[in-house]
Amino acid sequence: MSHADSPPALHADGLTKKYGRRGKPALTDVNLTIPSGRVIGLVGPNGAGKSTLLHLACGLIEPTSGSLTVLGSRPAANASHLARVGFVAQNTPVYGSFTVGEHLTFGAKMNPAWDPALAERRISQVGLDPAQKAGQLSGGQRAQLALTIAAAKRPELLIFDEPAAALDPLARKGFLQNLMDFVPELGASAVLSSHLLGDVEQVCDYIIVLCDSQVQIAGDTRDLLAGHARLVAPRGAFDRLPADIEVISIEHSTKYSSAVVRTGTATLPLPYQAEPIMLEELVLAYMARAAAVPAARTEAAAGGTSR
Repeated sequence: MSHADSPPALHADGLTKKYGRRGKPALTDVNLTIPSGRVIGLVGPNGAGKSTLLHLACGLIEPTSGSLTVLGSRPAANASHLARVGFVAQNTPVYGSFTVGEHLTFGAKMNPAWDPALAERRISQVGLDPAQKAGQLSGGQRAQLALTIAAAKRPELLIFDEPAAALDPLARKGFLQNLMDFVPELGASAVLSSHLLGDVEQVCDYIIVLCDSQVQIAGDTRDLLAGHARLVAPRGAFDRLPADIEVISIEHSTKYSSAVVRTGTATLPLPYQAEPIMLEELVLAYMARAAAVPAARTEAAAGGTSR
């Protein structure tokens, strides 16, 4: 089956997850379709709901309402579906008392599609000693071991929850390079959650920005960058923007204003000077807009109370 004919890697419809007695929302009415065959970057501030979404996708928790399918089925629907998903959690957990070789033996017993040749080749390539206990490995080595175990399942979807956040720059570079090697070798989709935008920009071709428990924007990275721009114009000029151009964020100086806008196919009239934007600027603009909404609600509530 080609990726074009495959079900989405993830599909969420009104997905909501709340925690605690007061029902604090971690995700609110998320509607999202992630195509298969992509390397997806899931970005957003701490507490945005990224880990919650990935834990739902792995079947570790259940939604409060709404629905989520992974590779066309309910998450962790059965043993065969579990085998189709590889998950590397935060801090790349491994069993400290197991040797590297014992991890591979255990992986082979637990996963019917286990690829021993792939596992042994990758362990050799990254210089891991099969006789060494995992508890004696460096952070980068543990990350490589966890990645190898996840990939040797030969899954259709790899899910990574901040796997390289605690690694030093060299170890992180090695981890990301191996991730990029695995994805085409397996013919898999991958979701990488990270707050390190440089990592996401390096390896991902599809971006989801998650803030304040909601998806702010999602899409092909190149299409999103092509459909946005940074405009510079005299102060007050943004009050006269065409109706089909959406201002995402704006900053003012004494004489000029700079704004990140969603242009789509609109043609910009003078006096607007349009400049291309980088992925980091795009993501930060949507994060800033999301942060401003709760602040505005708080101010409005405070104003209502004082009156």
